[in-house]
Amino acid sequence: MSHFRFTQSAAFLACAFVLVACNHFNPDNGPIRLNQVGFAPDQEKTATVVISNIKVPISNCYITNIAGDTVWRGEASETMLNPVSGKPCQIVDFSDLTACGEYTLYVENDQMSNLQFQISNSPYRELTRQALRAYYHQRASMATEEPYAEGFARPAGHPDDHVLVHASAATDERPAGTVISSPGGWYDAGDYNKYIVNSGYTMGVWLMAYELNKAYFDTLRLNIPESSIAYLPDMLAEAMYNLRWMLTMQDTDGGVYHKLTEPDFESFIAPDQCRKPRYVVMKTTAATLDFAASMAMAARVYAPFDSAFTQQATEAAKRAYAWALEHPDVYYDQDAMNAQFKPEITTGAYPDTCVADEFYWAKTELYLLTKEPEYNENPHSTFVYKPAAWGDVAELADLEWMMHPDEGGHFSIVREAQLLAYLKQDLKDAETISVHRCPYGNCENDFFWGCNSEGCCWRGVECLYAYRLTGDEQYRINAERCLNYILGQNATGYCYVTGFGSRPTSHPHHRLSYTNPHGTIPGFLAGGPNPAQQDRITDGVKYPKNVPADESYLDFQPSYASNEVTINWNVTLFALTAGIDALE
Repeated sequence: MSHFRFTQSAAFLACAFVLVACNHFNPDNGPIRLNQVGFAPDQEKTATVVISNIKVPISNCYITNIAGDTVWRGEASETMLNPVSGKPCQIVDFSDLTACGEYTLYVENDQMSNLQFQISNSPYRELTRQALRAYYHQRASMATEEPYAEGFARPAGHPDDHVLVHASAATDERPAGTVISSPGGWYDAGDYNKYIVNSGYTMGVWLMAYELNKAYFDTLRLNIPESSIAYLPDMLAEAMYNLRWMLTMQDTDGGVYHKLTEPDFESFIAPDQCRKPRYVVMKTTAATLDFAASMAMAARVYAPFDSAFTQQATEAAKRAYAWALEHPDVYYDQDAMNAQFKPEITTGAYPDTCVADEFYWAKTELYLLTKEPEYNENPHSTFVYKPAAWGDVAELADLEWMMHPDEGGHFSIVREAQLLAYLKQDLKDAETISVHRCPYGNCENDFFWGCNSEGCCWRGVECLYAYRLTGDEQYRINAERCLNYILGQNATGYCYVTGFGSRPTSHPHHRLSYTNPHGTIPGFLAGGPNPAQQDRITDGVKYPKNVPADESYLDFQPSYASNEVTINWNVTLFALTAGIDALE
């Protein structure tokens, strides 16, 4: 997760585009907010209309097909006030339109407005494919070439075969300055660094999504160099590129380096132009446990495909967990580290000073892999139920127990009940106060750094788990509603995925897109509205005054606070789209 620091060229760029930023902020997207990618025939279909005058509600709404014939007429809901911004809105529900085709929705209050949409079978298949292919474009240490680049080829950067051991990570066996090789893996976000904590979380959600939808992913073709490997599904082949890098980040004593990074962020240049030295930095408890958990899970998932990797991953996971038991409180404090060691490191920190959840997740995965009793303390967990994120992974373990009830017994039932209780109010809000008919986005606390992923997409994924567990259709419908929000039925009117929809995010904080001669790479999820606006404080990005929380978004490259992309955000996107598509 990049915290962008200006170079002279970057500062000039931001100044040149300040006026552009104001135009990118919720430009004239019109009053209609709806899913711009498409609906399945039997899916609930709604649109939100922002009305300019509460005294002039919608007087007319209808839908035409591609030939111009009117195929649907209906009425809008009563006027509702957006619970975040207070803006008056109405909802148009056209769920009874089920025929596949291309359509235009027209609504009239003080003027006539329209927006196109489509109904099709498997409307999210290509979106899922591109959200996964985004990781191919994020690959470090290799060129992306045709035919796999699909129009977005670039030269290789960061071979990472000459990585230095930072003084913070030095041991007698590997003193400071020791050269190691750590190639491969994915660039973490809009920057060019690689972080174990975030990679571990990403691998966890990735492999959980695979286990939930094996038949779907086994047949999904990504057009990557490994697609010719007949025995391994493309989705697992792509993940393997990152897993093998993660293995190189384990020190000889079992501990795992927190990150591989340059001392400070590169400017917005192409990866092959980067020349800064690269370091592995400090071994930490959080990184080592995230590594142990994701390697144990990988060993189990890849067992039918690659026995040699399964053995390697199993041994690595056990060694990492043993190191963490001996070093249970080694936390990443970048300022303290920089006061003691040189060179100073100012890239993304991913700090985590509470690792009880990481111990819980690592033990869960090691037990599910080995069935060894020393790892089976999980039923005694007393964690309060809350959504997972890179720094709070307890729910990943909870969901694993729910999906393995024979192993978890009564504990699995208890955690399932807690999940459903946690979702209850959000589902009620979707029916009663949400102007977007969504279980997310109905209070100011829903908007923060990365909220499109950790808030909206992940809530949809939680709903998919609840649907799998209960068969209750309300959970499937609310998962689809979360995706509708991401794809355009939101306060800004943007489709928050690059390359999709009629009003997509087009200027992400993403060095690979900014420097690619072919433009913005498709399939990336933008972070989303963030009222904290950290980039305004540090880098002079201009937001309109008094902007409500759900509109605090700039489709503007310097806006890392609202418009960056990351591997941990994209994994929740495709977990949601694939889960819905597989059900369809």
